[in-house]
Amino acid sequence: MVMTLKILAASDVHEDTKAVKKLAEKAERYGVDLVVLAGDLTYFDNDWHGLIGPFLERKKYVFFVAGNHDSVATAVLLAEKYKINNLEERAAVINNVGFFGCGGGNVGVNILSDREIFETLKKGFKKIREAEKKIMVTHMHPSGSMIEKMSAYPGSSGVRKAIQEFEPDLNLCGHIHEAEGFEEKIGNTRVIALGKQGKIIDID
Repeated sequence: MVMTLKILAASDVHEDTKAVKKLAEKAERYGVDLVVLAGDLTYFDNDWHGLIGPFLERKKYVFFVAGNHDSVATAVLLAEKYKINNLEERAAVINNVGFFGCGGGNVGVNILSDREIFETLKKGFKKIREAEKKIMVTHMHPSGSMIEKMSAYPGSSGVRKAIQEFEPDLNLCGHIHEAEGFEEKIGNTRVIALGKQGKIIDID
């Protein structure tokens, strides 16, 4: 049985510490249980300071994946320094809701092939497959989606394949700034495009 879980999901803050503070305030105001960040916390790794601390100061735990602007080294640093879950490395289950994910993209400092994205998601899914609800967090948007049509940047066939094979209840993705807030369904999966304004999502 799934207990109610309220999350604040966001992405692509690109070192905007003012936006992060607003997100942290929003998390506190709405009493969220968890903050989920879908990548591009930095802008080509220039500065990671002030991007996680505001959430932890408000006693909000953070799950994240790196974006195409965030190097693997930065992702490791953030996970180790702040003791938070990089879902690409550590899938997790909270209140019978399973979270798994994959960061990176097809451009930038953190490039993964579609095959690598799919295999990473497959590995994470195996760890949470018994959870009643499943949330897949990716920086990349799925190929063949309406989100893809909103931008010149192609989506990931690896993300699309994972949606089709694993049928997560929810796919939270970032990368396409102009698609922020857009929602669509692919099969039984609700796909939500995130941005730095953040979105409150109730899981029940």
